Amino acid sequence: MLVDNPEVLEKIFSQCKTIIAIHSENDNIIKANLESFKTIYGEDIPVKFHPKIRSQEACYDASSRAVAFAKKHGTKLHILHISTAKELELFDNSIPLEQKKITAEACIHHMWFSEEDYETKGNLIKWNPAIKTANDREQIFKAVLDGRIDEVATDHAPHTLEEKAQSYLKAPSGGPLNQHSLVAIFDFYHQGKISLEMIAQKMCHNVAILFEIEKIGFIREGYYADLTLADLNSPWTVAKENILSKCGWSPFEGHTFRSKVTHTIVSGHLAYEEGIFYEEKKGERITFLRNN
Repeated sequence: MLVDNPEVLEKIFSQCKTIIAIHSENDNIIKANLESFKTIYGEDIPVKFHPKIRSQEACYDASSRAVAFAKKHGTKLHILHISTAKELELFDNSIPLEQKKITAEACIHHMWFSEEDYETKGNLIKWNPAIKTANDREQIFKAVLDGRIDEVATDHAPHTLEEKAQSYLKAPSGGPLNQHSLVAIFDFYHQGKISLEMIAQKMCHNVAILFEIEKIGFIREGYYADLTLADLNSPWTVAKENILSKCGWSPFEGHTFRSKVTHTIVSGHLAYEEGIFYEEKKGERITFLRNN
């Protein structure tokens, strides 16, 4: 949430009739942190300080202000890619999703990596908001399980490897996650951390409920046949030759997943089968149940 003018925010939250979804960080706090690290390291800041620059304080400040505006005006608010344990106190799990006004999302990378991984992954795991501590990771996972976090997403941003190879200040934030998000969460299933039913709930059902998307997110008669088929017991190792994203790299390179996606069906059309794409038909426009 880069808007820091209270009058503008007041107008947005008081007049918006549909859900407001925000990336929530206080840009002024981030800029102040960045200047502090520049005084020490100049233009050569180590990437390990990314979570100190895009800090817990920056995330919580923006999220708490947004929640306060939403509560004041009764606005529906969805905070994207939660990255800190502290923000979790802003969310509720005592009522059904359909009745919630304030909801939240977690991303696969914030559930998988921690700040310790900057040592080996470097800019490949430079995301905004930043991947933070192991405790933040663990608490976010707990919140996914107990319902304070309502859905799981990817924040897919396939920057090129050349872009990522630049210095910290020049390298863009984000990375490719579409291909590996499902198999990554299946690894959590194999570890006994999450059920298959909850995976479907957090990655399919709740997304459709939350954004009131029409005929999607469930296997039901009359719904679009958007399906992913997977072999839960088919180990494979991520390598350059099996990365499907056009950017050609993944933060999961070298990791062996225990499950494998075998087919995807988009609007009833077989779009992918065992490494082969069938692109004769594209996806269809999403429509919504809401009137605004």
